[in-house]
Amino acid sequence: MADKLIITLAQLNQNVGDLAANVAGMLAARAASPHSDLIVYPEMQLIGYPPEDLIQKPALIERAAAELHKLAAVTADGGPAMLVGSVFVRDGALHNGVALLEGGRVAATRFKHELPNFGTFDEKRYFLPGPLPEPVLFKGAMLGLPICEDIWHPDVCRHLAQLGAEIFVCINGSPYEIDKDVLRIDGVAKRRAIDTGIPLIYLNRVGGQDEVVHDGASFVVGPEGALWVQMPDWEEAIEDTVWRRVASGSGHRWRCEAGAVAETTEHPEDIYCAMVLALRDYVDKNRFPGVVLGLSGGIDSAICAAIAVDALGAERVWCVMMPSRYTSEESLEDAAGCAELLGVRLDTIPIAPAIDGFADMLAPVFAGREPDLTEENLQSRIRGTTLMALSNKFGPMLVTTGNKSEMSVGYATIYGDMNGGYNPIKDAYKTTVFAISAWRNTKKPKIGLGPDGPVMPQRVITKPPSAELRPDQKDSDSLPDYPVLDAVLLGLVEHEKSVDQIVAEGFDRATVVRVERLLNLAEYKRRQAPPGVKLGSRNFGRDRRYPITNGFRTA
Repeated sequence: MADKLIITLAQLNQNVGDLAANVAGMLAARAASPHSDLIVYPEMQLIGYPPEDLIQKPALIERAAAELHKLAAVTADGGPAMLVGSVFVRDGALHNGVALLEGGRVAATRFKHELPNFGTFDEKRYFLPGPLPEPVLFKGAMLGLPICEDIWHPDVCRHLAQLGAEIFVCINGSPYEIDKDVLRIDGVAKRRAIDTGIPLIYLNRVGGQDEVVHDGASFVVGPEGALWVQMPDWEEAIEDTVWRRVASGSGHRWRCEAGAVAETTEHPEDIYCAMVLALRDYVDKNRFPGVVLGLSGGIDSAICAAIAVDALGAERVWCVMMPSRYTSEESLEDAAGCAELLGVRLDTIPIAPAIDGFADMLAPVFAGREPDLTEENLQSRIRGTTLMALSNKFGPMLVTTGNKSEMSVGYATIYGDMNGGYNPIKDAYKTTVFAISAWRNTKKPKIGLGPDGPVMPQRVITKPPSAELRPDQKDSDSLPDYPVLDAVLLGLVEHEKSVDQIVAEGFDRATVVRVERLLNLAEYKRRQAPPGVKLGSRNFGRDRRYPITNGFRTA
């Protein structure tokens, strides 16, 4: 019976559906840890998570099973055993599970019991829950193997403890949300450890997958709730945890030696890192050479340009200023200032010829009608078409730059400034955009590739926002001031409050009713919007799924 175990935590990125790349990454981590007894990988690491309907392809299931057995065969070399998350078939049903690979074979499998089915998660669509799991014996240690959601409820850990588990090893594919790292440790993991008296390893993945991004931040907590190990967030990392069997009363227990406790990012750097990593992985995993975006001189495009540079490097970011007769000299100067600070290419393509062409083309059918929102939207659509033409001709992905406040109330032009492949600020309200812009102008994110100093002229942050589609236009002409608008939207979107509830908090009823009406009317636009990284608990797309045709109002 061993009195010492080295359990290596491989906090890795992944590629959904790219089994060969995922296997290569796992084998590289194993090769780097020949002294380890057991290497642990994140949830569903073999096929990637979340796989969505890809999991329904029989060919994927068959290939995953074959690759798992190939991985198992590797362990015949006497080196580290592996705990690998994958999909498994039992009696014709799919299970989200984990396999212990040891001695050249699949030594044991355990299946996820608690299947999340809310927000980002849709596991009951694909999987059947496994039975309450039993511990797995590994080199004299009884390992309990709860999987992600299993520790968010007490039953699985208590069951494992009653059956003699000595160490919980919990693999996860837990997406980032604001303040979720604190919830994982203090609200969940420590509770399970203290409740059962059993130390808990929490291994999470890192990296972006479409609209979700995983922040890593894996850790180990002791049975008294102490934080024994804290791995970094937003970066791949491999960490050895050293476990020793120690005397305890009339028996023994396993304790982890105190390891490195990395500092995790604080607010608002965590939000900014989520945007950077999500964009980086979306561009790289989809094999785009870089990105192109419109740089207007406003704060939204400025922060998106900064995020892109921090994600990809300045040489992969192409900015384009597309002035019209309403574009101010100040905006031209601010766009040029952003480009200079970031070190990116900036081209200027005036849109006046296209505006004149459309005016001439539409004049016969528009005769007798005064200019209105139609002409404003045409400018936006000309810009969107111009940027898509550059994307098509040269290959970079178009980054969209609309914030959550605008997307909520439809203050965006469909087929215009909503064009693009990905939106890093889609889930960031305008007040959040101001906050991260002010932060980034004085600090650099730990995963950023951009400059150490400012990324935009200070005037970009302080001047009143404007779409500049008509003379002297300001966002406040059409919308409540952003602090008010965002507070109302937080109630309507994030907390599903009624108009009466929000009015009772001190807001003007007419304003709240109007915002709710705009929110409902804009659903059809959001359905056609590009994906963007999830930051909060109710992002548009994965979390908040409303019908487009919807007659219900709360007032």
